[in-house]
Amino acid sequence: MAHTFLSLLILVLALFSLNPTIECHSRARAYVEQQCRPTLHNDLCIRTLLPFVSNTNTPTPQQLARISLTSCLIKARHTKAYVNIVAQEFNKAKNARYYEAVNDCLSQINDGVNQITQSVKEQKRMMHDGEEKFSWHESNVQTWVSTALTDVTTCLDMISDKAIGGKEKGAIKARFLNVKHLASNALALFNRFATRHRGSRRIRYP
Repeated sequence: MAHTFLSLLILVLALFSLNPTIECHSRARAYVEQQCRPTLHNDLCIRTLLPFVSNTNTPTPQQLARISLTSCLIKARHTKAYVNIVAQEFNKAKNARYYEAVNDCLSQINDGVNQITQSVKEQKRMMHDGEEKFSWHESNVQTWVSTALTDVTTCLDMISDKAIGGKEKGAIKARFLNVKHLASNALALFNRFATRHRGSRRIRYP
C-alpha cells in the first residue's frame, strides 16, 4: 500500500515536471489564491496546491482539480489504513461496541476510496476524450465525489453518536474531517473548471 501512495505522488509530480525546489513567490501564491476562492476550506486548498505551482510552472484549472482530487485520494487511503488498524485492535481486545462503530466507519471510508478512485480515473479520461463526452465525464465525477462526501459525513455522524475511546475517536474524526474538506475543495475546483470550460466551448448537457 505504501508503494501505491508513493506512486500517486510521483504521478502528480511527473505531470508537471516540477523543480525540486518549491517556489512560493507572490505571483504563484496569488494564482493559487485566485483558484481557491470558490472552495469552502480556502487555507487547506492553498496548502494543497501551492507546492505544485511556481512562477515558471502554472498548472491549468483542470490540472489543479486533478491534483486536489489525487491529494484527497492519498489522504483517504491513509485514513482507511488507520481505521483498519484501530478496528483490528478493538477486535483483539474483544471490545464489541467499539469494534462495531469503527468497522462501520471502515466500510464507509472503503466506499469513499472507491468513489474517489473512480473520479480520478474519470478526470484522466476527460483529458483524452472529445468534447461530445465532456458532460458525461463531468456528471460522473460530480456524482462520485458527492457520494464520497456522503460516506465520510456518515462516518463522522456515527462516531459522534457512538461512544468509543477518546483518543481513537478524536484521531478518526480528525482524519475523516480532513478527507471531507479535501473532497469538498476538489469538487469545488472541478466545478469551477467545468463551468468555465463549458462556457468557453458552449458545451451543453444532452
